[in-house]
Amino acid sequence: MADASAIKLSRMVLEKEPYVRFAVTDIDGVCRGKHLSGEKMASMLEGGGTIASAVFGWDIEDRLYDRVSFTGFHTGFPDIGLRLDPSTARQLPWDDGRWLILGEHVQADGQPLPICPRQVLKRVLAKAERMGFTAQVGVEFEWFVLAETELSVRQKGYRDLVTATHGATNYSPFRIDAQQAFVRDLFTNLNAMDVPLEALHTEAGPGNFEAAIRYTEALQAADRAVLFKESVREIGRRHGLLNTFMAKFSVDYPGCGQHLHQSLWRDGRNAFHDAKGAAGMSDTMRHFIAGQLYGLPQLLPMYAPFINSYKRLVDNNLAPVKPTWAIDNRNASLRVIPGAASSLRLETRSAGADANPYLAIAAALASGLYGIEHQLALELPAVNGANHGAEDVQRLPATLAEATAAMIQSSLAKELFGPEFVNHFVETRQSEVARFNQCVTDWELARYLELA
Repeated sequence: MADASAIKLSRMVLEKEPYVRFAVTDIDGVCRGKHLSGEKMASMLEGGGTIASAVFGWDIEDRLYDRVSFTGFHTGFPDIGLRLDPSTARQLPWDDGRWLILGEHVQADGQPLPICPRQVLKRVLAKAERMGFTAQVGVEFEWFVLAETELSVRQKGYRDLVTATHGATNYSPFRIDAQQAFVRDLFTNLNAMDVPLEALHTEAGPGNFEAAIRYTEALQAADRAVLFKESVREIGRRHGLLNTFMAKFSVDYPGCGQHLHQSLWRDGRNAFHDAKGAAGMSDTMRHFIAGQLYGLPQLLPMYAPFINSYKRLVDNNLAPVKPTWAIDNRNASLRVIPGAASSLRLETRSAGADANPYLAIAAALASGLYGIEHQLALELPAVNGANHGAEDVQRLPATLAEATAAMIQSSLAKELFGPEFVNHFVETRQSEVARFNQCVTDWELARYLELA
């Protein structure tokens, strides 16, 4: 529960507010929402509301998809249902304590909308509950902080961008102190709105930060991750900074991941832990890992949804390019973090910082639960060093086109998430590929303009 849960969000509370905010995510994880009067928000909390289905009909650049069946000119972009979740309510310290509530999409009859990212995750968690588990998740984000604004990057044509810190020094108190006021506001504001930061440090490039958000129940973890990205952008703007969660924003600097720390719990105990097992791992955890390894090549667009995502997933970049696992080794896709019964967990390192947190967490948990349900054997040995032992493991798809083609053919994807979601998600990824294939890049101009 957010801090706001201690306050009864009644009509009387909200009607005192001149305006409040709600937010939902589209398929790409972009926050969409409105500023509403307090009276209107109170009404929506009680009876629900609507929003244009166009939120699932345009891409990250707000260009209409030309190949999705769910909505478009052929449907007239009718409204879809919207339900706000009062347990997500919190006040935004940098916005004069303005109330914000997260929502999700529903159909006309009130049933969940199959393509709604938050509903996709909730269906996975309902299955976990039927299997007797609750899932705990902690999310880490890597991203770049730029000494730029929305206007300056456009004026520069997105070239020669200046980072907010200088020098590539990991874990540097000196480097991060260059943005002391921004760092202070991140900690104070995010913690005040129940997005608790456990750690924040510089990463492997100038302006490259990494934050760890405290673990919690999986749905709340995803809500926190969505709020983290939006809040970092808004807080950064007030400091004259632009924050990017692109998987790879520059060829000169490393990529940015979204690392998912997961454990399953039953009857108050960590189901991943077995003191007698190798590295403390239970059979349940081994099945969970086997399920994720099986699912990774088929569900990769849910972890890496954009053309740019695959610029991070390249060799020798500390980003996993094969479905492998290891004990405390960051070269593998799945990193087992040994520890006591309370801390043993699995870190899935495949997702980019650009991925929709609801969908990335859903993919990880659903495939892991599949492994448990079907008692999949963890036949692949743990890799060591620079992925030694993975020589015969087939590489993950190297482009969004390849990954989308694999997902189209995947019966597992449809089994885990339903054909409605898979069909829509695949159509949006196909549209993304088609857009890129029509573009002429700077690389092409420099390479071919004079001599081709």
